[in-house]
Amino acid sequence: MAVQSEPDYSLFTAQEIEFVAEDELIEIVPNMRMDPLNLICGDFGPFLPQIAAQVPLWLAVALKKRGKCTIRPPEWMSVEKLTRVLEAERDSEREFQLLPFHYVEISRLLFDHARDDIPDIYMVRSLIEDIRDVRFHKVQSSLETFDGRTSAVQIKSLSAMEVNIVRPFVARALQSFQKLDSLLPETDSTPNNQPQEADKASKGRRVLRGR
Repeated sequence: MAVQSEPDYSLFTAQEIEFVAEDELIEIVPNMRMDPLNLICGDFGPFLPQIAAQVPLWLAVALKKRGKCTIRPPEWMSVEKLTRVLEAERDSEREFQLLPFHYVEISRLLFDHARDDIPDIYMVRSLIEDIRDVRFHKVQSSLETFDGRTSAVQIKSLSAMEVNIVRPFVARALQSFQKLDSLLPETDSTPNNQPQEADKASKGRRVLRGR
């Protein structure tokens, strides 16, 4: 696992996330006969011509490279479903649509190795890129709500790649807020100092927001 300069923050590379995504199951249509494969991750096969079978994505890509099968894209990669997802993402300012956790990596691998198996590939690619752009914009909008009182961040339905990009920034931001908060003077809790406490709290919030 790749490690950043700060020992407290870890970050996977895009290649490492893609490696994990290759264990996702996908459907293939073999054009050959082959006995079952007994692998560490499970048993797959037997493989018969024109009989669909589910295999890990890495195995599907390996067989595809050797001309042993065609790959059936997942249902969510159809133009119709991606169009609906894009429209829903645009209509909702805060909520993220539910997509496979590795949708970015799966689509990239299929674009690279199974272009001829994806109907309307250029439209599919464009829709996925638009979905990613909309989702990242919403992530940025969510992070803009950070203030000194933020102690944790929960954004539902993010993908693996999105989490990997956002996590280091969130960790640094929360740590910076904690450091800034520790530098603020403690307020007197007596009733006579309530106006001063409110004024100091207001100034503290402005400092934490960078204003």
